[in-house]
Amino acid sequence: MIFNKTTVNSKPHPTPEQTPYIMMGGEYCVRRLANRFYDIIQSDPLAKELYAIHPLPLDTIRQKFFEFLSGWLGGPALFEQKYGHPRLRARHMPFTVNEQLRDQWMLCMNKALDEVVEDKLLREGIRQSIGQLASHMINC
Repeated sequence: MIFNKTTVNSKPHPTPEQTPYIMMGGEYCVRRLANRFYDIIQSDPLAKELYAIHPLPLDTIRQKFFEFLSGWLGGPALFEQKYGHPRLRARHMPFTVNEQLRDQWMLCMNKALDEVVEDKLLREGIRQSIGQLASHMINC
């Protein structure tokens, strides 16, 4: 991890070139996060309602989620290149997304983050940002 010292204080700050995508380990780790997330959705009994609303098999949605995460974390904008702007809220409108489903989604994401993202500060930053995004998806 590369850090620059600022002139304001002596605390290290990530350089603009060090996106979360790069800091995580690039494509391999982002794909690992997406796959682990869906492994947990599929296997965790606490996420059974969330799993039930996903199209099976999960192969296509795993790939789309990896592509979304790639761009969202500051890597290649794979999702946008294929499908255009994510428009996440609009894409989720056909589904009832309530607090319970958001909580199940975050349970699975938190477990995946804990397993995949080694850097604690980075993991917590991603957790906070993606938690805000998940809350924004609530539509009922």
